[in-house]
Amino acid sequence: MSDIIASPSTRRMALEKGVDLDTRARELGRSTLGPEDLDPSAPAAAAGDTRFWDVDHAAHGPVREESMGRFAQVAARNLGAANALIPQVTHHDRAGLTAIEGLRKAWRSEARARGVKLTALAFHVMALARCLRAHPRFNASLTPDGKTLVLKEYVHVGIAVDTPHGLMVPVIRYADHKGLWDLSAEIADLATRAQARKIAPDEMGGASMTISNLGGIGGTAFTPIVNPPELAILGITRTEIVTVWDGDTPRPVPMVPLDLSYDHRVINGADAARFMARYAQLIAEPGRMIV
Repeated sequence: MSDIIASPSTRRMALEKGVDLDTRARELGRSTLGPEDLDPSAPAAAAGDTRFWDVDHAAHGPVREESMGRFAQVAARNLGAANALIPQVTHHDRAGLTAIEGLRKAWRSEARARGVKLTALAFHVMALARCLRAHPRFNASLTPDGKTLVLKEYVHVGIAVDTPHGLMVPVIRYADHKGLWDLSAEIADLATRAQARKIAPDEMGGASMTISNLGGIGGTAFTPIVNPPELAILGITRTEIVTVWDGDTPRPVPMVPLDLSYDHRVINGADAARFMARYAQLIAEPGRMIV
């Protein structure tokens, strides 16, 4: 039985014209066909074909145009290709922040003395670095032919920064060798220089994995797109208060939503669940990684 989706009238017309629907569907690059698709002159769709987007919007009302910046154009091409080529899955989880918020409060005076703002993101980078060490398949890249997995001996963490001139992803090198104060200072420095377009090209490549943090803006969950040649990306959204039951007693707990998107060609669901279980444990119990 053919998997082609076509109305009875389209199938009858195809039979009358001697058109093989399976062959025509492959030529057009889709599985749904209508009567207009039976004409041999109907153009075949190529990968990335955007001809159907070429619309005269001004015919429907007033419009204005705004040029896409160079960074935005590069990001658009990369994200479009990644979304089209990578079989991506997103695993959703959350982690308790009680301990981290307690440490940030306890160390506030020390942070002030150091001239550093101790952010929750520094804890996330530290936790991610340790998980990448413990789960080597996440700290890897797949060769373009899909035949070889390149396992990395270093741990570099990318930090996605939203700037007026487009998304930039500066990278913290050897994040697994750095403490909380160093990570906090480096995160602040990279974010500030990204906003000022003062990030050098060699500071933006080679990440093991990227963090996309929307916690300062909002949201409860999202599906970040894997940034190749990385195999996974971690999304973070706004902290929420969740009721946790301690026996018969309800207890409000601040928890952070976590979204791990991964390349299913290399990483399976059980891998992702174990990775995120370990990650959530480190965030909930930061003493395990600080010592």
